Amino acid sequence: MPRFAANLTMMYAEHAFADRIAAAARDGFAAAECLFPYELPAHDLKSRLDENGVELVLFNAPPGDWAAGERGIASLPGREDEFRRGIDQALDYARALGTRRVHVMAGLREADTPYEAQRECYLRNLAWAASQAQSEGITVLIEPINPRDMPGYLLNRQDDAQAIRAALGAANLLVQFDCYHCQIVEGDLAMKLRRDIGGIGHVQIAGVPQRHEPDTGEVNYPYLFALLDELGYGGWIGCEYRPRGATSAGLGWVRSYLSDRS
Repeated sequence: MPRFAANLTMMYAEHAFADRIAAAARDGFAAAECLFPYELPAHDLKSRLDENGVELVLFNAPPGDWAAGERGIASLPGREDEFRRGIDQALDYARALGTRRVHVMAGLREADTPYEAQRECYLRNLAWAASQAQSEGITVLIEPINPRDMPGYLLNRQDDAQAIRAALGAANLLVQFDCYHCQIVEGDLAMKLRRDIGGIGHVQIAGVPQRHEPDTGEVNYPYLFALLDELGYGGWIGCEYRPRGATSAGLGWVRSYLSDRS
């Protein structure tokens, strides 16, 4: 039986961020994820999670200056000290919140930096982050993102992400399989899940191409949910989509799964 986590960054936008946990819990979600939890002190966020019986299963490490367009700094030479401070902050939050997965964004290609220099920087930083997280029992995730939504992002393909994971060889470094991004870049989702399931640490979903609820668009999600069960995937499935309207009104596709909250 698939288990679903509400994405509090994209879903429940009709509520203030701090109130989205309670809204998700009322709809039956036992877990949540978000891009960045840092606008709230960790102890306040933990209190809200505990009050509502919700587990925060994933968030991102600090991405640099998001408002200015940065999308991660792991691959940016010269930003290593800032990157390490960000990982320290993410691990502090993960420890306080009981979160076991942290996504580290790669960053955008720099026009004046050779690709290989960025990739080498990325691998060095990932190796360091994984080593820091290992003692905390935390998994570091990397995620291929499609270039339509995020032009210039360094990592676009699942096979490339899996090659990075294999090259570094850290047991706590896994790949985030976002079906929305993968469908746009590569397609053939079922075969890629079969090929890579051993290296996948988190799954996310959204309708393609508009990134709304996963009950519309070109992807047959019920088939993929059954496949994930067949493959023995026991992790959470993050609902990283933009609701067409009010979030709760669009949850018909997931009601039967949430009725047995676990």
